[in-house]
Amino acid sequence: MEKENVPQHDGNLSKKNLKELVYATDENGDYTTALSTGWEPKAIALSNAIDDIKERAEEAKLKVQIGELSPICYYMELNKMDLTILAGYVEMWKWRVKRHFKPTVFAKLSDKILQKYADAFEISIAELKNIKND
Repeated sequence: MEKENVPQHDGNLSKKNLKELVYATDENGDYTTALSTGWEPKAIALSNAIDDIKERAEEAKLKVQIGELSPICYYMELNKMDLTILAGYVEMWKWRVKRHFKPTVFAKLSDKILQKYADAFEISIAELKNIKND
């Protein structure tokens, strides 16, 4: 993309007076950097992804409230993590973290293990155990 054709969409970045650094070609065909306030298709894709994350978090929250899942799954979704990322943060095997999604297993976890999850989510053990009903 040529430097003068770098998208300048009135999206989330421009509303917050931010710009994104992108690569473009100058008049000599050499790569250089340029600032962009966004690109509409990218803004739409990002908005859709955020909506999907919010929806997954709400579904997980409902499942926690009815006793199908432990709060670990809810906070994982809320923090935009997946099983692999969470397992890395808490330094446990994925199968073990997935096992902790079961409410009966979660109820028996030691404070030491709960603290690992609380640290990963940047919350207290009390917050981990008690999801707010916003």
